[in-house]
Amino acid sequence: MPTILITGGHSGLGSECSKLLASTYHYNLILAGRSPAKMETFAAELRNSYEVKVDIIEMDTSSLTSVRSGVTQCLSMLDRGEIESLQGIICNAGVRLNGATTYSEDGYETTFATNYLGHVLLTELLIDRVASKGRIVFTSSGTHDPETVDGKTMRVAAEYSAIELAHTGKNGKKPIPNGKAYSTSKLCIILYAYELNRRLKKAGVMVSSIAFDPGATFDTGFLRSMPKLVQWLASTSFMRWVMKRSGITLGDVVLSGQFLAKIAADPMYSHGSGKYFQSNNGNLIERRSSKLSYDEQRAKKLWSDTKTLVHLQENETSSILP
Repeated sequence: MPTILITGGHSGLGSECSKLLASTYHYNLILAGRSPAKMETFAAELRNSYEVKVDIIEMDTSSLTSVRSGVTQCLSMLDRGEIESLQGIICNAGVRLNGATTYSEDGYETTFATNYLGHVLLTELLIDRVASKGRIVFTSSGTHDPETVDGKTMRVAAEYSAIELAHTGKNGKKPIPNGKAYSTSKLCIILYAYELNRRLKKAGVMVSSIAFDPGATFDTGFLRSMPKLVQWLASTSFMRWVMKRSGITLGDVVLSGQFLAKIAADPMYSHGSGKYFQSNNGNLIERRSSKLSYDEQRAKKLWSDTKTLVHLQENETSSILP
């Protein structure tokens, strides 16, 4: 059976996605994440319940070294025939931090490194091995769009380049607020998804690049770094009612996870490349993302800056992308 690799596929939104991929679409899985013990427990559950092959790879997307190590393991599994084919990649893991600005081991702001840079590097290193008609799905957020209620709650730091986003708060400069850092990282992942789609089409490669917004799903661990009171309030039915009334796009951990699996595997979404889908109050809809996300010049600059930040070597460059 074909295989899908998913980051953060063992908890929250990712676990619901993994369950449906295994049970309904009968995909083998590679779970990539920071917690091998937790991943192995969940992998055993999937194997026993759905009779699929589930492998685990330790990978922290905030660390370029960790991503490269995980990719090396995945490539070895492919070369040895332990994986029949890599049918897709789901870039799902992410963080929304609170408190003082922190940096990854590579010296990059942690939110940007985790949500964006690590997933781009993962994609760049594996894109040549994704099967024809395969799909790459990027989990984003409605907060990337400053013209929506979702976006107005955090706003985006659109005036910054990728280099500046990675190094925010250094050399005595004021750091970008955490909310803005999060929403901007999600804008960047959509810009990258669309640019990847354009380049794949130009190269005649039949691999889809799709962006997905799960909606506000606060019961996924998304707010794990926030104060306990904030976490509790977000979980109450009253707060969900308030958010819905205010126009915030609400998701559901189970439904949104299942929607993510459908986008990655269902034949209905085989022509979804270059599109943006959203889990919106129990429905999966296709909609336009922000105006900024369709700025091709911005996307090209982001593409170039990103290659610099992840230190992509000549031997790591894709043979299929222009």
